[in-house]
Amino acid sequence: MPELCRFVIKSRTHGLPKGDGHPVLVFPGFLAGDTLTWPLRRRLTALGYWNVGWRFGTNLGLKPGLLAQMVHYVKSVHAGQKRKVSLVGWSLGGLYAREIAKRIPDRVRLIVTLGTPAARDLHANNAWRLYERLNDHSVDAPPIETNLMELPPVPVTSILTPFDGIVAPGSADIGSGPTWETLNVRGTHIGLAWNADVLRILADRLAQPDGSWAPYRSRT
Repeated sequence: MPELCRFVIKSRTHGLPKGDGHPVLVFPGFLAGDTLTWPLRRRLTALGYWNVGWRFGTNLGLKPGLLAQMVHYVKSVHAGQKRKVSLVGWSLGGLYAREIAKRIPDRVRLIVTLGTPAARDLHANNAWRLYERLNDHSVDAPPIETNLMELPPVPVTSILTPFDGIVAPGSADIGSGPTWETLNVRGTHIGLAWNADVLRILADRLAQPDGSWAPYRSRT
């Protein structure tokens, strides 16, 4: 994993906006877990955020009851920290983040997704067959009542790469609007959680004051 090696060795938080200590939860992608998001979460800690992983083991898909457990988890973090929670979701984890925010928007500060399908056909990726083998539902018919393509009523930044390799880049494009945006970086789908450009964007988005949002403007 050359991208992970480069991120661990070279990625630094020097010069990035510092955090205000609010809680940030990071949701892993399909077949990933907290171990693979640890390098990113370590950088978030260095920036000054309270952060943890999702704590549900390997992400094998939206099993029955999992969404309710995640909602309860975010509620508990909100209650313990007494501050709104920002959600970062990598690939499938971004879908989780958006669904959680739809159910408890008063507890979610903002969302940043990394290579997360958001539009058109959820079969427009190279993992749907494996997902459906490991679950008893299709990728576009999860065991919850929802419109997966609908955005939550909180700020959302969708980060994608045209060199993704797993998710069709167009399917991760949410366009732009009053509180949502789509940003492009170079890299691969697997490497989005270990990408210096992603870290730069994430630091900028998380540093915005609670209740205040403006589109991302590169500092370089």
